[in-house]
Amino acid sequence: MSHSFVMFSGPHLAALTVFVLACILLFLGRIRLQDSMPARQTVRYMIIACLIASEIALDIWNITEGYWNIKSTLPLELCSITLLLSVIMLAVRSRFLYQILFFAGIGGALQALITPSLVFAYPHFRFFQFFAAHMLIILASLYMTWVEKFQPTWKSIGWTMVFLNVLAFGVGAFNWMLGSNYMFLMHKPPTASILDFLGPYPFYLLAEEGIALLIFVWMQLLFFVLPAKISKMSAAKAGDKSAL
Repeated sequence: MSHSFVMFSGPHLAALTVFVLACILLFLGRIRLQDSMPARQTVRYMIIACLIASEIALDIWNITEGYWNIKSTLPLELCSITLLLSVIMLAVRSRFLYQILFFAGIGGALQALITPSLVFAYPHFRFFQFFAAHMLIILASLYMTWVEKFQPTWKSIGWTMVFLNVLAFGVGAFNWMLGSNYMFLMHKPPTASILDFLGPYPFYLLAEEGIALLIFVWMQLLFFVLPAKISKMSAAKAGDKSAL
C-alpha cells in the first residue's frame, strides 16, 4: 500500500542526505576528474544517461498507469525543461546554457527537493524518480562548475531572469489554451509548498520573481565571489610570510 508523501519525513530526509553526500563526493573527486579525460567523459555521459532515463521512465509510467494527460504530464514544468536542457548542456558543453541552468536549474530543483510537489511516498516508483531527476539536474550544473570549471557572471543572472520570464510567457500561453497549470502559473499546487507563504494568486508569482533574483545573487556570492576573495586573501598572506 502506498501512503501519501509527508514532507521532512524519514524517507524525505534520507533522500536529502543522499543528495548532500552525492554533492560532497562530486566536489571531493573534482581534482581527480579534472586530471583524467576518460573519467570526466564517463561521469558526464553517466549523468546524461541517467537524466534521459529518468524522463523516459516517467513517461512510460504515466502511460502504462493511465496518468498521461496533456494537461499535466507534458514536459512543461520548470524542472522538466531544465532537465532536458541539462542533457544538451552536458552533451555539447554549452556555456550559454550553463549560465542559465546554474541558476534556474539548481534554484528550481533545490526548491523542489526541499518542498516536493509529490503525492506518492517511499517506496513508490515516483518517489525515487522524482528525487533522482531533481538531484541529477543539480549535479549536472555542479559537474560543469567543479569539474569543467565553468563559471557564470553577474550578467548570467540577467539572462536567467529573461529566460524564466520568456518561459513563463510561453508556458502560460499553453496553460491558457489547454486549461492546465504548468509551472503553477494559474494557481498553487494542491500539496504543501513554499508558494503557500507567498500570498494569493497572482501575487505569489511576483514574489517568486523577487525571491528567485535574491537566490541567484546569493548563489553567485557563495559559489564564486566569496571563494575568490578568500583565495586572494590566502595568497596575499602566503606572500607576506614568504617575504619575511
